[in-house]
Amino acid sequence: MISSSEGHATVGVEKFLGTEIRLPTAPAIAARILDAVRDDGDSYRALAAVIATDPALAARLLSVANSSLYAVPSQITRIEQAIALLGLNLVKNIALSFAVVRGLETNGQFGFDFTRFLKRAVTGAVAAEMIANQIGHSNEDLFACALLQDVGMLVFALVAPEDYARVLEEEASSPEPLCVLEARRFGCDHQELGAEILRRWGLPESLAEPIRHHHRLAPGPDSRQVAINLLYLADRVASLYHGFHSAERAMQIKDFLAEHYGQTQQSSDELIDAVASRAQEMLAVYEIETGTIKPYSQLLQEANDELGRLNLSYEQLVMELKQAQARTEQLAAELGEANSRLRELVSRDGLTGLYNHRHFQEMLRKEIGEASRYARPLTLILFDVDFFKKVNDGHGHPAGDTVLKRIARYVAETVRSSDLVARYGGEEFAIILPETDARDAVVLAERIRRGIETLEVDVGNHSPPLRVTVSLGLSGLKPGASEHAQDEMLEAADKALYAAKGGGRNRLVVAR
Repeated sequence: MISSSEGHATVGVEKFLGTEIRLPTAPAIAARILDAVRDDGDSYRALAAVIATDPALAARLLSVANSSLYAVPSQITRIEQAIALLGLNLVKNIALSFAVVRGLETNGQFGFDFTRFLKRAVTGAVAAEMIANQIGHSNEDLFACALLQDVGMLVFALVAPEDYARVLEEEASSPEPLCVLEARRFGCDHQELGAEILRRWGLPESLAEPIRHHHRLAPGPDSRQVAINLLYLADRVASLYHGFHSAERAMQIKDFLAEHYGQTQQSSDELIDAVASRAQEMLAVYEIETGTIKPYSQLLQEANDELGRLNLSYEQLVMELKQAQARTEQLAAELGEANSRLRELVSRDGLTGLYNHRHFQEMLRKEIGEASRYARPLTLILFDVDFFKKVNDGHGHPAGDTVLKRIARYVAETVRSSDLVARYGGEEFAIILPETDARDAVVLAERIRRGIETLEVDVGNHSPPLRVTVSLGLSGLKPGASEHAQDEMLEAADKALYAAKGGGRNRLVVAR
């Protein structure tokens, strides 16, 4: 039975995974690994054979098996040995987690730091395994589960990079958790998205279900509670070494271990310190240069020594802390504004100031998705300047540029704030009209046509004002639109525009 909170989460995930979202596919080798272990009769050899086809994956798996994390009695040199010593399920899950994370590697666009993500993921996986050993809990899925616990963040960064960049910017200055900010923008958070992605790819429920609840924002299934707790702790340890609020994270870890598993403060301190060296060893498997990860106790001691040397009063420390927080918040706000301005510049046409072709295509795809989902009308207008070549040939290209800028300004002032005007290319323009049916769109199109016809454009050089006309083509989104709706709308509007030109120009044609 699905709880009300989990049911709501499922709705949020389904909403995000709508028609305009193109999901990344599962890495091919991950699917082959799963196929290999489905036949119990020959799983051992089949899994070894699949892993052996990927030298990088095989090397990393052997490095993990020989690491101090598993303390095998002798050096493992073959995949078959690793399976024999570590077990089929553990080897399968380690290989799967490596394949999935590597298959979702981002290119760092819009500020998503994949290397930092990988450091946190590997450190969390090491921490989960070590904490499980400390409390006497055996779980072959745990390392892979911890490595993949934030895989939803990767998916957000891949399928909605600009929107997710804004969420990460907001997190830098917001007191609210990242999951809350994600849910507000996308309708689901990275826990829910990651679990659903893994489930759709056919990965085991034992991996997906703890990931769905690992931030403990809502109760998870009792049968998975220990795994959920260990992922929660692993995330805190990873944040301690590769994030912010380290002192707060350390207290959360020690309090949780004491309350739930009876660990003393000394044993917790020793455990947190030991994660640093083990994590550095495991990060070498990924060939990530991290420098030296200092144990947390050493970081605290160095901080205390520095405070002693500075000999600052308590009041001075409080004041400096407040000033540092204020500077951080100011810098985060300025960075957010700068990034927003940069995105805006990248989306604009340099001559007219309208949105450019790339941004128009992205917004049309998004508006088609919204209109299809909520059964709302959507109309598209394409228009271009009649006999524009004569303007350039007779008066010069600067005069042609002036005409385009004047038309762009007039149209932008005529449409609603919810409409989107773009320079489609050359002397051609496009207008997206959300929640507008063909009848209302025709009224607007005719107003634009007549308005441009009466414009007098001063092009300088003591020339008389120029007057031009435009031809327009209009198309609407069909009910029950297919996955090719965007191409169909553009093609229909383009054909209508061509018909308007063929019919004498300075007119509107509506696509049937």
